[in-house]
Amino acid sequence: MSLRDYEDFVYRAMMIDKPDPVAAWRELSEVQQRYCDYLEAHDEIRIEALDTELTLSVKGRKWINSDGHFNMPDGEVFTGPVETSANGYIRYTYPTVWLGRGAEDVRLWFEDGVVVRWEAREGKELLDELFAMDDGARRIGEFAIGTNYAIPTFTKKILFDEKIGGTCHLAVGMGFPKTGSQNKSALHWDMICDLRTGARLSADGEVFHEGGVWKI
Repeated sequence: MSLRDYEDFVYRAMMIDKPDPVAAWRELSEVQQRYCDYLEAHDEIRIEALDTELTLSVKGRKWINSDGHFNMPDGEVFTGPVETSANGYIRYTYPTVWLGRGAEDVRLWFEDGVVVRWEAREGKELLDELFAMDDGARRIGEFAIGTNYAIPTFTKKILFDEKIGGTCHLAVGMGFPKTGSQNKSALHWDMICDLRTGARLSADGEVFHEGGVWKI
């Protein structure tokens, strides 16, 4: 993007382009709270996407309405899955960056909450290094769904990318205690899966998000 295009991108992401940005954020907050209330009433999440079939338990965990009070731009709902619950595999859509080092086409396999196998087209040595950091680095600390549809494009800026409407991200490593997560680690590494190409999310067998669009 040119500087002017990026300026417009940032303004849209923060809803500064709206006639009343405060009202726009309040409206998004109300929508996201409805999503949180729905998700807190369910126990198991299933993610189905390209080379992805992963289940995890969120039973008893709190969903957080991330609506602009701590991050800008914002627009996501997130929780901390039960630490021993993740089973299956996931392929992340976009490159991921950690302190200036990257990996592309990352794929993870989980058994009883632990990453037991990992691959990457580029940067596998970074995965090898980070997963050896500590005991919590190979467990999921956060599962989140992006809700900011004013951010359509991946830019390698995680505070923007993790909010892309129609995506989800799972962070390995440290969880947030306010969600109920008990996972401790020096690592918190967000990686993003695009759901806009026919993927779907279900809660206790009920599809609530398909093709990047909420169904509730």
